[in-house]
Amino acid sequence: MKIFMKSSFAGAIFGLAALASHAAELKLADFQPPTHPYASQVYTPFGNAIKEKTQGAVTVRVFMGGELGPGPAEQLNRAVNGVADIAFGLPGYTAANFQKTLLSELPGVISTSNGTERVMAHVDALAKEYRRVTLLGLWHNAPNMLLMGNKPVRNMADLKGLKIRTPSRNGGKILEAWGASPVSMPATDIYNAMQTGVIDGAMIDATTLQTFKLGEVTKYVTYGMKPTVSSFFLVMNRDSFSALSAPQRAIVQEAGKAAAINANKVQLSVADKALAAFAAQPGKQVIQLSADAAAPFNAASDTVTKQVIEEADKAGLEASAYIKLLQK
Repeated sequence: MKIFMKSSFAGAIFGLAALASHAAELKLADFQPPTHPYASQVYTPFGNAIKEKTQGAVTVRVFMGGELGPGPAEQLNRAVNGVADIAFGLPGYTAANFQKTLLSELPGVISTSNGTERVMAHVDALAKEYRRVTLLGLWHNAPNMLLMGNKPVRNMADLKGLKIRTPSRNGGKILEAWGASPVSMPATDIYNAMQTGVIDGAMIDATTLQTFKLGEVTKYVTYGMKPTVSSFFLVMNRDSFSALSAPQRAIVQEAGKAAAINANKVQLSVADKALAAFAAQPGKQVIQLSADAAAPFNAASDTVTKQVIEEADKAGLEASAYIKLLQK
């Protein structure tokens, strides 16, 4: 018994030493404004969990608003090149690198209620697309809607020829099927583009009515068709990750998984509140499509979804098998 106790004590001491042997402050980069809910509701608990479980040896310092380098599409490279240890970004901004990841954005592939959990449960299927970094978390926003400047969308015909911002390549294909002209741009550019008439509206979720102040340049919001969603990732520089001890790496990965689930819940909560606040403002209108009005949108989306999956299968991405995993 004494030998066992000594051995256990020694093991505990070794475990603590392993946690403390690699002290590090991890820089986390996010291009979104400092007022974004992620700053306090996602990154603070993420950092607190890592600090607590590593006995203070590993901490996280958050840089919002593109402090470590501007450009939403460049955030992946911030992590790859080590400018940031951890970076937030959207796979849709560099779609060619994340074709399999982006399959979950198609209408009907995942559900709002458990889509993020299903993706994280099968994240190993995406390992090839994240080989240049360590993937910590992958999640989805609230359903994308049509945020329109001055032109209401009450049926698919109303979209014909309108310039609509798309969050990704697949979103652009959906918009084209609906008769619109997709325009690719990051969320940070939408406000000015809508205000100046460069675009007529945007395909994006309702959180942005507040977080990016799009409610100021939006008069109509339309939803009710099968929605697309957008993906978000939290990735880490491979050298920064490898420099941590094995126990620390496990702690950071577990914190990343928890952050993904939490971020999805934050998205859904903020979206609901933002849409309600928008609808309560004079001169603003939320349009929920009837089943008959939504049917043409859904038929067009279904055709695109089928085509994208077939093309991905032919490219060797095993798209159909991956989607089956997400829908089990």
